[in-house]
Formats: sequence, C-alpha cells, structure tokens
Amino acid sequence: MNPFWTQIITQTTLKYKKRNVKLKKDYSTFELAKGYREFWLTTRGLMKDFLLIGIGVFSAAFGFKGFLLSNHFIDGGATGIALLISVLTEIPLYALIICINIPFVIMGYNTMGKRFAFKTAFAISCLALVLATVSFPNVTNDNILVAVFGGLFLGAGIGFSIRGGAVIDGTEVLAIYLSKKFSTTIGDIIMIINVLIFGAAAYFLGIEIALYSMITYLAASRTLDFIVEGIEEYIGVTIVAVHNEDIRQMIINEMGRGVTIYMGKRVFGKEGESKEVEIIYTVITRLELNKLTTEIEKIEPNAFVVMNSVKDTKGGIVKKRPLQH
Repeated sequence: MNPFWTQIITQTTLKYKKRNVKLKKDYSTFELAKGYREFWLTTRGLMKDFLLIGIGVFSAAFGFKGFLLSNHFIDGGATGIALLISVLTEIPLYALIICINIPFVIMGYNTMGKRFAFKTAFAISCLALVLATVSFPNVTNDNILVAVFGGLFLGAGIGFSIRGGAVIDGTEVLAIYLSKKFSTTIGDIIMIINVLIFGAAAYFLGIEIALYSMITYLAASRTLDFIVEGIEEYIGVTIVAVHNEDIRQMIINEMGRGVTIYMGKRVFGKEGESKEVEIIYTVITRLELNKLTTEIEKIEPNAFVVMNSVKDTKGGIVKKRPLQH
C-alpha cells in the first residue's frame, strides 16, 4: 500500500483519548498495520451495515405501497401509527414516517448512543425518500394475502435494518426508554402500545380492518424474529457426567464444536457430601440438539444435562447464523 495513504489511514484510526495530545509523526510497523486493520474493519462493517439498511428500506417500502396502503391495513408500533394517521388524513406517509420517528431518534441518541441515532435517522430518511419517489405495483387486493405478505415484507425490512444497527420503527427504542423509567419489561410496554393502536384502528377503521391488521402485525413480528434471530437458535448446554472426557471428545471430534470446562462440586447424600467434578459447557444450534442428546445418552444415559436459550454469540467454534456479523 502507498506509504502516504497508510500514514493518513493510521492518523485517522489511531486516535488518542485526549484531544490535546498531538499525534506522532513516525509510526512503527505494528502501529501502521494496526491502523490499517482498524480502518479496513470499520469500513467493511459500515458497508455491510448500510447494505442491510438499504435492503430493509426497500423491503419495508414494498410492504407499505405494494400491500398495506391501498387496502388501509396497518401494523403495530410507530409504523402502525403513521399508517393509521395516513389513512385517516391526507398527510403523506413519508412525512409521517419522519415526524413520528423524530422523538424516537432523540431517545435513541440518549439511550443507545450517537452511532445508533445516526444510522436510525439515515434509515428513516431513506425510507421516507423511497416512499415519496419510488412507485410499487399494487400486488393484490385479497385481504388475507395483503395481511400476511404485507406484514412479511414490512417485518423483513425492520429486521434487516436492525441487522444493520438501526431501526425504522422506533417502538423498541421507546420501550427501552420507558422500561428504565418505570421498571417494567420491554415486552409489556410494546404490548400496551399495540393494544392502543389496534383499539384506535377498530374505532376509526372498523373491527374487520383491525383484525386483519393484527394478522399483519403477527406476520411482521414472526418475520422480524426470523431475520434477527435466525432459524438456528443457539442453545447453551451444561453437562455434568462421570465420563466427561468421552463426552468432551465427542463434542469436539464428532460435532466439531468447542467446549469450556470448569470445576465444580457435586453435593449428594443427607450429610451433604461433596465431590469435585469437571463441568462441560458448549453452545450449539437447535438443529444440532437432537444429535448431541443422542450421543450423550450413548456415552452416559444418566448424565445431568441443562439446556438454555442463548440470544447470540461472538467468537469461538460455533456455527454462524445467516447474516450474523
């Protein structure tokens, strides 16, 4: 690489915490390599994030204009509020998308940081721009198809945006903010918000439209979960067994997964006698769970196995979900 550009990249990426500290003019080979690597990783990450946000924006816009708008169906959350107001008034949806989400961007800045707020503002602005300028065909007027596929494309759009580190529906940001204020769960707050939205839809648009809109919301929620979580949910497995070495070798050699071993004590009997034992911990996908339990049973049928869901992983020898980054 050209030494001039290497120097520029290094000066850009190797930042000091204090602004009044001057950058050095000469850098070691290690510092140059580190600066270039940081620059490349940051650039690659941003490119992937903005690509995912772009896919999410067009998917959500297609769900809006290809299905929901022409049939007066709505969704939950901030998008549902925008759709409801757009149906009841002549205000364009793209303007409502921006206005309604401005408070959520500010909340996101305060709760999630300026990087998240910038990406969210960018995603919402792009969504509004696409809604205002790009034409999509009205795919169908069948109510069931509109509810299901409108929700599918909208949920996929929100999910891809989240994968890119942004949101185009600020309800989750509001839920995080209120959960800290009132010490309640995020799920409860989202449920209350959506009950109010669908209640308003039933009053202004009719019960039938509100019921179809609930199908839209369920389809969007399931698609969002699929995009964000993936089909292969992670499972953390803790194993306490006598033949722990055989089980460890099986997980490493036959399943190709890494393990963590830590020491514990097994307490048994009325007097609470204890015995040191090695405890095995590994993370697999749900699709691999059946194979693991079968292999453990072959080695030691009475092994104590505890399984719990894992939201996400980073590093290690774990099968990666689609779109994980």
